[in-house]
Amino acid sequence: MDIRIELILVPVTDVDRAKSFYADQVGFVVDHDVRVSETLRFVQLTPPGSACSIAIGEGIIDTVPGSMKGIQVVVDDADETRAFLVANGVDAPEVQELAWGRFTGFSDPDGNEWSIQQLPPRA
Repeated sequence: MDIRIELILVPVTDVDRAKSFYADQVGFVVDHDVRVSETLRFVQLTPPGSACSIAIGEGIIDTVPGSMKGIQVVVDDADETRAFLVANGVDAPEVQELAWGRFTGFSDPDGNEWSIQQLPPRA
């Protein structure tokens, strides 16, 4: 039996600002932006190379904006990813070297926090 995570709802205050941040600054692909009704808008974005997407919007989640913490993505090169983010105006800390990988991260305009990991070489 397979169980796959394919969509994570991210709480935001301003959908257009968040969509622009994730697409234009972080590099996520905009898959859908659909206004279903006056109270329901669904925007789906996918990180390049990922099978899991995020959804932001209106009327899709009642969690407090900025309360998402600890979502972790894996990249091939943490330095390259950090350089891309910084070049696009995203505040990403220096890459930190740990026994279980190399890490940086970022927060979106609402304060939702993302961790970026480069896995350590396999022995």
